Amino acid sequence: MDRLQKVIAESGFTSRRKAEELIVSGKVKVNGEVVTKLGTKVSKNDTVTINGTKLEQQGKEYYLFYKPRGVICSTSDDKGRKTVIDYFNNNTRLYPVGRLDYDASGILIITNDGDFANLIMHPKNEIEKTYIVKLEGIIDGLAIKKLKSGIRIDNQICYPSKVKLRKKDLKTKTSIVEIIIHEGKNHQVKKMFDKVGYKVLKLKREVIGFLTLKGVNVGEYRRITPHEIKKIYLLAQKKD
Repeated sequence: MDRLQKVIAESGFTSRRKAEELIVSGKVKVNGEVVTKLGTKVSKNDTVTINGTKLEQQGKEYYLFYKPRGVICSTSDDKGRKTVIDYFNNNTRLYPVGRLDYDASGILIITNDGDFANLIMHPKNEIEKTYIVKLEGIIDGLAIKKLKSGIRIDNQICYPSKVKLRKKDLKTKTSIVEIIIHEGKNHQVKKMFDKVGYKVLKLKREVIGFLTLKGVNVGEYRRITPHEIKKIYLLAQKKD
């Protein structure tokens, strides 16, 4: 017997958090009866439906995707723009793990495993995300010091684990900075630099944990290996 929200997430239908929202809003039925209580347990013999659609268990899939700029980090878009899921030609209900801005590029994990998605996204697991940022202006040491000390965003302090100036171009008056964070709040990196007076011109996420874009071209993806998945779980366990 497993909790209903876990069963929904593991089916690949949606994330566990979204599954909980569906349950509470009365959109989930177990054996024909509406269930709104979180934590309700179900077995493999129970029939679960969501908005009238029967839940089917799917094999778990994990992909590392090189997101291009100008692509929506979502499963769909009401404006008709291209989404990251449009690059995947299969019948599995996949979704992106975390956020990557429309005008940003870089590494993105795509899966149908809600538990794995939560493992990557939850700040307590401290899965590092490395970004390379092009800034308008030459960033100074004081700004870097402020970033390292923590930036308040939406009433929360965001602490990067590393901020490093990679390059400065006096001709174009731009800077290239590497920043490593654990969280993944909406527009977090842009907001952090904005708080210290610098506009982000270009943003690329290069690393998640130990996963990199090596061997993957823009708009392409590869499967994440079972060994890599195990390593990510071990990496998270070390932070417990």
